[in-house]
Amino acid sequence: MTSVVKIEPRTSRAQNLLEEQVGNELTASQQYLAIAVWYEQRDLPRLAACFYRQAQKKRDQAMKIVRYMMDNNIAVEIPGIPAVRNDFGDARELIAHAVEQERMTTAEVTTLSRTARDEGDHLAEQFMQWFLHEQVEEISRMSTLLNVMDRAQGNMFDVENFLARENVGS
Repeated sequence: MTSVVKIEPRTSRAQNLLEEQVGNELTASQQYLAIAVWYEQRDLPRLAACFYRQAQKKRDQAMKIVRYMMDNNIAVEIPGIPAVRNDFGDARELIAHAVEQERMTTAEVTTLSRTARDEGDHLAEQFMQWFLHEQVEEISRMSTLLNVMDRAQGNMFDVENFLARENVGS
């Protein structure tokens, strides 16, 4: 006789926030895809590649949470995502938007980690440590790109050369 794994309903705020974070990561992935397309349509292939890579990373992060929940027999529903922004005035505006998005994600992940700790969910709290570390890197990467954009003073070839030289987004 085979046993069937029982999927448990979500019973805590931390578990609900995990599912919400799946939607947040998928939304971020779609936003980065929109940014990548904007750059590619303007013949900026290095910037496009950088953001295509970021889009894939965010999708992978969503799937990491889904896998964690499934491995722990927690019910998962994939949430819908809101529309993302597609209109931007200039190339700098997209990177500034990405920096703010990463700051928002950091706040979400911090809240999730704190909630898991407060609820005594040590597994979820430990799981979130990887995400907290990742967010430090993401904010640093996007902030550096924004600084390079500012120093380039509108010369997109300088930004593209920086990305090629630093092997970002390949």
